[in-house]
Amino acid sequence: MRRMNAPELAQYLKTAQPTLLDVREPWEFDICQIEQSINIPMSQIPQRQSELDMDRETVVICHHGVRSLQVIQYLQQFDFTALINLDGGVDAWARQIDRDMAVY
Repeated sequence: MRRMNAPELAQYLKTAQPTLLDVREPWEFDICQIEQSINIPMSQIPQRQSELDMDRETVVICHHGVRSLQVIQYLQQFDFTALINLDGGVDAWARQIDRDMAVY
């Protein structure tokens, strides 16, 4: 697992196209999201992990970076290796990168 803060991820997305997996609840995702993110709530990961490509680089995103770490730990049990945690989550993204994004 790798970790990136919001500015590092913003720079990285200029040259890479990882899957952006947002594991927040749908109501949170409706408030704000990073463009191109897919939403699979943390509680649904066990049932829906087959929707994810274990060989594709995936940035896991939540509100502050805690749930995303838990999802990464879970997925690593199933040989997912190309995982990146967004430290600070969408809150950091909104405050540092997209200042027009809603915060909650």
